[in-house]
Amino acid sequence: MAYLTHFILLLLINLASSQQISNTESSSSTTTNPTTTEDCDNRWIYIRNLPSRFNLDLLTNCSEYPIFDDFCPYLANHGLGQKTHTKSRSWYRTDPLLLELIFHRRILEYPCLTNDPNVANAVFLPYYGAIDSLKYLYGPDVNSSFQHGMGLFDFLQSDEPGIWNRHMGHDHFLVMSRPAWDFCQPLDNDPPIWGTSFLELPEFYNVTVLVPEGRAWPWQEHAVPYPTSFHPPNLACFEAWIQRVRRSRRVSLMLFAGGGGIGASPNIRRSIRTECENANTSMTKDNTGYSQICHIVDCSNGICEHDPIRYMRPMLQATFCLQPPGDTPTRRSTFDAITAGCIPIFFEEMSARSQYRWHLPEEKYPEFSVFIPKEEVVFKGLKILDVLMGIPRSEVRKMRESVIELIPRVMYRRHGSSLGLRTKKDAFDTAIDGALQTIKDKLNDLSEQ
Repeated sequence: MAYLTHFILLLLINLASSQQISNTESSSSTTTNPTTTEDCDNRWIYIRNLPSRFNLDLLTNCSEYPIFDDFCPYLANHGLGQKTHTKSRSWYRTDPLLLELIFHRRILEYPCLTNDPNVANAVFLPYYGAIDSLKYLYGPDVNSSFQHGMGLFDFLQSDEPGIWNRHMGHDHFLVMSRPAWDFCQPLDNDPPIWGTSFLELPEFYNVTVLVPEGRAWPWQEHAVPYPTSFHPPNLACFEAWIQRVRRSRRVSLMLFAGGGGIGASPNIRRSIRTECENANTSMTKDNTGYSQICHIVDCSNGICEHDPIRYMRPMLQATFCLQPPGDTPTRRSTFDAITAGCIPIFFEEMSARSQYRWHLPEEKYPEFSVFIPKEEVVFKGLKILDVLMGIPRSEVRKMRESVIELIPRVMYRRHGSSLGLRTKKDAFDTAIDGALQTIKDKLNDLSEQ
């Protein structure tokens, strides 16, 4: 029964993709769709036609990696997942791994698609690379992880090779929905350690890769927001949420939603838990104005990952949301917090500021966030509470408004959304703008050499 369900879902995804491509081609001239040529100047994208083994077929393996997780339940709604409840219109149980599927579905609606690769300003590869990597990370092919991506390259070289050879891949881009660290194992590691070598393959050096977390030396990759569970279908739903965020009573000073910090070794999560416990017993509403100083939402063992109600309601009631690094510097929680109008508190530059330059402008960080070096907290005794209580209430209100203004830029609206909502650039639109500009700059540099 489970296999039949997955097979039917795969057919529905394939049918929707085929219909979108058909609509684009039938409404196009040889190079254009209904959007005017002037609107699409320097914005044409050609979607490379890849065999289904590089994308949709990979979804049929959604339950084959028990060490990882079964992501079959989250394939619904073209990767958005199941709705949080039957009457929900904007909220889904979204798994970040399915950003590749979400992006693929959305790009089929992009208004400047062309069916002529020779006039395209960029070529999109609908390759589900992170999902394909699971067989190397958690499956039987762990000892051949250096081969990740080679099948794709062989196809690009053998099928219409002129598309690749036109700019030797400099005009190509793709999405991989895991941190870049998972794809940068050196090719000469023997035996292999964690990760695949996709980003280390010389064959893909020229390709622009969009990932939820980049490395400290972003060369090939650019970071884009993790998908949250908020995917509004129209402007009314979006504006209703914005109004709720603005009206929400902030009864908690600070909140941490996550796990960890329970071991004996010093680390930022342990310091946060200790400070929260002490603050809640020593501080009162009379001297702070808050009903609760620090609220901890325990998300240990992934219990929050597909249940946004667990953390979104508390975030709506908090003024500041703490974003300590975990296994890697970035957190999906950063974008959950922004969606809730909760001011993010960062403890590492790599958690956001040096990552999401397209979506969260670096010069704007003091306007919507607070930075507290983790070393000051863990080793020098700096109290997070002292820093946050020292920010004037008037400044807090300005910062919250700046956070709310960012919500469109970090959300992925639902595919097939209303024309009214499409006037607001979301995370997908901003990523496309960034990819096009990056590719344009690379091609200009090549032409000057």
